[in-house]
Amino acid sequence: MNHPTLLLFALQGLNRGEDNWSILQIAGAVAAGIFLLVFLVVFLRYASLYVQSVTTGAGVGLFQMFAMSLRKVDPATIVAARVMVVQARLDDISTRDFEAHLLAGGRVMKVVQALISAHRAGIDLDFRTAAGIDLAGRDVLDAVKTSVTPKVIDCPNPAQGKNEVAAIAKNGIQVLAKARVTVRTNINQLVGGAGEETIIARVGEGIVSTIGSKESHKDVLENPDSISKTVLARGLDAGTAFEIVSIDIADVDIGSNIGARLQADQAEADKRVAQAKAEQRRAMAVAAEQEFRAQVQENRAKVVLAEAEVPLAIAAALRSGNLGVMDYLRLKNIESDTKMRGSIAGGDAPATPEPGL
Repeated sequence: MNHPTLLLFALQGLNRGEDNWSILQIAGAVAAGIFLLVFLVVFLRYASLYVQSVTTGAGVGLFQMFAMSLRKVDPATIVAARVMVVQARLDDISTRDFEAHLLAGGRVMKVVQALISAHRAGIDLDFRTAAGIDLAGRDVLDAVKTSVTPKVIDCPNPAQGKNEVAAIAKNGIQVLAKARVTVRTNINQLVGGAGEETIIARVGEGIVSTIGSKESHKDVLENPDSISKTVLARGLDAGTAFEIVSIDIADVDIGSNIGARLQADQAEADKRVAQAKAEQRRAMAVAAEQEFRAQVQENRAKVVLAEAEVPLAIAAALRSGNLGVMDYLRLKNIESDTKMRGSIAGGDAPATPEPGL
């Protein structure tokens, strides 16, 4: 092969290399353009959040926000939460913690506000505990506020239709009392602890038992604070989400005389029982009387039957000669004499059947 042919091949190879290099440049330019376009879209979407994160030192990057969107997490909530904890000098909580709590259905902003409030008030509350309280369905921010500023619970609860607790002293007088219980939240027992209803029920039970142990209602009226002291000393807040600060008796009234009413009801019941027993005895007496009358009638029937046999016996005696005519007349005279004496005495002489043959 001669030199001109070699030169021609070399020129053709150079032209092919230049074409391949141009294709690579175009591909790189397209890729860079796509990257810049994606970056521009992402930047325009999260520009305000990114600027806020940078200026406040929240530490949430631009691509982190984009990754949050892919994980179905609201970047605005996470950035706002990070800004709040950083400004409150609680920057030991990472964005991963916030994301996990948000994905679990928690209320991130409530938790952050509760943490800041607890930190300002000097209450020991970490993110794990606050998140657990929030996921348990409790209002962690309200719990922290109640722990700082105790709240007052009415006993009984007026929303349940009762305004006073009714109790009875030993003398039977009803006492109506109303208490106001001041409580604050016990953060350590907020998860799994009983609520306000348990506190109200326990305080009401304590009031009833304390009044019931008094000899007279006058003791309650003279020293109403004895109720609160006795109830408070029982430790009624055990196992609850609250700590009882104080129990104050707001009002004490006198109700009905339950003892007298019960005695009257018992007397009425005893009277009814006695009347029933008397009625039973009367019925038995009437039945016995009717039985005796029946027996009398039966005996009278027997007497009549016996008297009916007398004339037959006299006739038989006359026939047999055991009774003479004079004896029979004498018997008639005695009978007439008996009737006369009876009429004189005013009594009804028993009638003697006429003897016949």
